[in-house]
Amino acid sequence: MDAALRSRVRVAARNEITEYHIYRRIAARTKHAGNRAILEKIAEQEKWHYAHWTALLDEDVAPSHWRIRWYSFLASVFGLSFALRLMERGEEMAQQAYAKIGEEDRGALAIMEDEQKHERELLGLIDERFLQYVSSFVLGLNDALVELTGALAGLTLALADTRLIAMVGLITGIAAAMSMAAAEYLSTQEEEGKNAMQAGVMTGISYLITVVLLISPYFFVANPFEALGATLIVAILIVFLFTFYTSVAKGTSFRTRFLQMALISLTVALVNFGIGFAVRQAFGIDA
Repeated sequence: MDAALRSRVRVAARNEITEYHIYRRIAARTKHAGNRAILEKIAEQEKWHYAHWTALLDEDVAPSHWRIRWYSFLASVFGLSFALRLMERGEEMAQQAYAKIGEEDRGALAIMEDEQKHERELLGLIDERFLQYVSSFVLGLNDALVELTGALAGLTLALADTRLIAMVGLITGIAAAMSMAAAEYLSTQEEEGKNAMQAGVMTGISYLITVVLLISPYFFVANPFEALGATLIVAILIVFLFTFYTSVAKGTSFRTRFLQMALISLTVALVNFGIGFAVRQAFGIDA
């Protein structure tokens, strides 16, 4: 085995033993019996892969302790689906490395097949309460982004007073959050297997959190136009972070969803900015 191949095999062994410990640690914390059984099975397969690589190397390889802690943390904070699917993205790159190793070691091809089977099993692993209500969370977040960015853009030009804009926006946002929560509660009552109260609460909470984040620049920035610029940046950041989360946790397209949400929010803000200008002119409001 030449030095280049030995280096690739050592990296592969390190990945496998690291993921073995990640799966075992997450499995130990998983209450769902079915999910736990699948995680334990995959962990044992990772251990077998590690044994294959170390037999070729004739040496042991230590796991990456920081990766073990990192993915265990992600699973605890952001959920099992997000952490495991994010890790599976790393395994896609590992499969490319296995293809190169497979040119000289046919056993690597069998490992590649196992890795692909892991991904399919993990895709069917999702059974989390949050993901059942993620549509309600997205509903509140999307509505708050579109409605409040537009309202703040219009109020910025119409009122030109950051504290006044913040107060009006906050009152409007709280009222809208309660309205959205009630509407989601009523609409979800017709859906089987879904708790209407939890769906309504998820919608209201996501709406309210988004409202607070979007309005916050108006409490700290004196210039209303600078505050609006900061709000738009916050809006794009919210869209980016949440779209990334859902794209990983649910296996959806990140780019398409991100561009769609960002474009809608910014377009509505621009239209309402124009409306604010028209209102200002119509009523003769001076700066």
